[in-house]
Amino acid sequence: MTIVVACAAFKGSLTATEACRHAAEGARRAFPHEEIVTFPVADGGTGSLDVMRHIGAHLEPITVTGPVGRPAATHFAALDPDSAFVEMADACGLLKLPGNTPAPLDSSSFGLGEAILAALDSGRPNILCGIGGSASTDGGTGMAAALGARFLDDDGRPLPPGGRELHRLSSIDLSGLDERIANARITIACDVDTPLLGADGSAAVFAPQKGATADDIELLERGLARLAQIASPLGAEPDYPGAGAAGGVGFMARLLGWDLRQGFEALSHLTGLEYSIAGANLVLTGEGRLDDQTAHGKAPMGVAELGREHGVPVWAVCGKLDLGAERVRAAGFAGAAALADIAEVEEEAFNRAGPLLAELTAALLADTARTAD
Repeated sequence: MTIVVACAAFKGSLTATEACRHAAEGARRAFPHEEIVTFPVADGGTGSLDVMRHIGAHLEPITVTGPVGRPAATHFAALDPDSAFVEMADACGLLKLPGNTPAPLDSSSFGLGEAILAALDSGRPNILCGIGGSASTDGGTGMAAALGARFLDDDGRPLPPGGRELHRLSSIDLSGLDERIANARITIACDVDTPLLGADGSAAVFAPQKGATADDIELLERGLARLAQIASPLGAEPDYPGAGAAGGVGFMARLLGWDLRQGFEALSHLTGLEYSIAGANLVLTGEGRLDDQTAHGKAPMGVAELGREHGVPVWAVCGKLDLGAERVRAAGFAGAAALADIAEVEEEAFNRAGPLLAELTAALLADTARTAD
């Protein structure tokens, strides 16, 4: 019997590698004599660099501009002499906010553009960008500005970073883009498929998670709508699936002619996860929270879909479970369990996430074994 443990990061508690290690420990308690294989997974968001490290990529240290303008230390992953991976979350995402203080109107995606330039500087023209875990809702203007684009007001002056003043956009000048961009192959790994605008769009759905108030959301929506209007003659696609990813970075990527790929699919292709799942008898996956967003491209959903394709049951563990039993099954999971259900107090699910994950996994898989018998 082969068990594949393919967990994503439990944000704020465990990296994907750590989550896999603790879950595998629990699996060994339930199945001490079976083969257990670990595959850290990610969808382009937080923890993606950790997955790159797991598959042997060399991480090159760089310094970029963090979400609110301060220097931020990050890496790009050198996959081979021609290819690199950059992670927005580790460059200018929520985890890079000083003091974890939200700045929904002023956070910028500028650091992502700098990370792309660093990869180009290393001589790698094929770049995969994971854009989950962003702190900004600037329509990707910061990223594009770092690459040489200009976003100007009525007086021809560059707009300040962030989404606060984006509604004042008057023109877009792409003539100063770094010349290497035209010949590079840049692909965006999205963890969501949302459009740019509207009730299902970037500001409405994701800005609250970045600390935005109702008034902030209205202002950000105005800015994104203005960006879409000005960019329309340039071939803008605000309704394209994934255009709303990372506060509109997906929209800007399409404007620049880049491809968008489902994040989990892009990263799992690099790791060979599907091959292992095809040969497994049981798969365990998980992340910090299973909720409505899980079904929109998150890593555990991708694992569940691979399991379904190959007829392998997939069980899920998480920090908190916001889905009922019927919706868990509808999402393709054989079942799910949460750390919050066994933690004595809520803080324990964060502070002792590793030991609790091992305990939860052991109990879940032991029940599975008894049911199978």
